Amino acid sequence: MKKIYMDYSATTPLHPEVISLMRHVMENVYGNPSSLHSFGREAKKYLDEARQKVADLIGAQFGEIYFTGGGTEADNIAVIGTARANEKKGRHIITSAVEHHAVIDSCKHLAKTGFEVTFLPVDRYGMVDPEELKKAIRPDTILISIMHANNENGTIQPIEEIGKIAKEHGIVFHTDCVQSVGKIPVRVDDLGADLITISSHKIYGPKGVGALYKRKGVRVEPLVFGGGQERKIRSGTENTIGIIGFGKAAELAVRDFQEENTKVKMLRDRLIKGVLAKIPDVRLNGHPEKRLPHNAHFSFAYVEGESLLLSLDMKGIAVSSGSACSSSSLQPSHVLMATGIPEELVHGSVRFTLGRENTEEDVDYVLSVLPGIVERFRSFSPLAARKTV
Repeated sequence: MKKIYMDYSATTPLHPEVISLMRHVMENVYGNPSSLHSFGREAKKYLDEARQKVADLIGAQFGEIYFTGGGTEADNIAVIGTARANEKKGRHIITSAVEHHAVIDSCKHLAKTGFEVTFLPVDRYGMVDPEELKKAIRPDTILISIMHANNENGTIQPIEEIGKIAKEHGIVFHTDCVQSVGKIPVRVDDLGADLITISSHKIYGPKGVGALYKRKGVRVEPLVFGGGQERKIRSGTENTIGIIGFGKAAELAVRDFQEENTKVKMLRDRLIKGVLAKIPDVRLNGHPEKRLPHNAHFSFAYVEGESLLLSLDMKGIAVSSGSACSSSSLQPSHVLMATGIPEELVHGSVRFTLGRENTEEDVDYVLSVLPGIVERFRSFSPLAARKTV
């Protein structure tokens, strides 16, 4: 049976060049990078090279990159660490209703400890209105956290404009770029961000490692204490092998950026056009133009997304019914609900995200089997005769 992976927003396979370097490091570089002897110095050299490559990926300086255990930890440090470091100035935070749970749950945690959080609404595409952001700013606002691109519907936020607003008001600005790095241009100065979150396994690097960009002068309190590694922002012996793999993936993301994303966007457009042409009563979620080049997110009326996912899996096609971090939950997507989609349509949602291994043949295969699967499920639905899309 043909096997097709279209869940690249959940995770990506390791790039062969990343595997090659990590294999060499696992076999030959095992010193603790904090040790002063030759084994430690060699590990530190590799670590520094990786830090520079990640910095180059987003146009940052070497000393502004802090390695973490993943994007979730980096988000927690950015939100909770910034709030704690600046609470004498104020206790108000602004975020959006469509953030990743790593940001939303961090904000909810802070709300339990005396902070106030404003969750900005979004339009039908899942986009924040900068004018609404301006209205939400108060004298005691200390942090704005708005993601660059959504992990579910792929909508790209007006981050440059938001960054300017934050700077004008002297407010620390964090943006979660886990989904956007490697897919669209991410340069720290262009975005106007003080803090940026990145994850290795979204760009063909290993899991279990991420990074926080922290602009020089921005105050953040650590959440983990110990040996003071990562300049006391994130203590704990560094995941040297993972970080080195991350660095290589960052280097390749810069090298292959244009070619890969041009190809993936073409495949995505082919998929979107085919689905909308072949299947009635389908909604494309997210902004039609300002969206990630690899994301195609649909809601199918009269169909359960989980059932559709499992049927596609039986045909060898791997997709997602939402964020991989919460896909085991039966709760409707908070992202889609925030855009005003009826709950019954939210439950019929499926996310296709493409990557470097996908081909036109893969897309055509999906288009050949998907209409039949949808039609079969609709034949069981008592609501299928009613048109609500």
